[in-house]
Amino acid sequence: MFEITDFIGIVTFAMSGFFVASRAKLDMLGALVATFLTALGGGIIRDISVGRTPYTFEYNYPTIIVMSIFVFMIIFKIHRRPSIENKTLFILSDSLGLISFSISGALVAIESKLNLPAVVIMSFITAVGGGIVRDVIINEVPFVLKTGFYGTISIFIGTILYFLDTYELIDMYTITLIFISFFILRMVAYYKKWAIPLR
Repeated sequence: MFEITDFIGIVTFAMSGFFVASRAKLDMLGALVATFLTALGGGIIRDISVGRTPYTFEYNYPTIIVMSIFVFMIIFKIHRRPSIENKTLFILSDSLGLISFSISGALVAIESKLNLPAVVIMSFITAVGGGIVRDVIINEVPFVLKTGFYGTISIFIGTILYFLDTYELIDMYTITLIFISFFILRMVAYYKKWAIPLR
């Protein structure tokens, strides 16, 4: 299940990272860096945090996936389309990446026998870590700090998976249910413009 969720996260976050780079009008190198950071940055931070060699450094397929998507986007001139970040494809890819990486981050933490706060933190970092680094590099306020019901999804997922593991209830069915449920929640939150109030 870890590999499946990580694969989905890499694919979808590579796409959303490219969209953000297009909106920021980065050049080819800048877009490539932004795409890599969004797709792989969170996973690298996660793996280093739990004391393991980053998954990206052990296998070739994450890099191949990111490069393939990058080339595909360039060939079809996605970067020349106006307001791409508000398009349905961006919203879908970003939401799928958020949920996939939240799940894979929590699963790695659970496998490492970490406690509840650590599982939640790993879920959060895996999902938004790469995006935060990307936004800082392009001199923007990180997206997760502006959208109240974005990082919250990761916190919920990490918490739920921790307690499911406590009762040995983590399997393909429960993870699939979590994936679908939180994808629907994220889409509803986006279109309803839900946010955590400042006060």
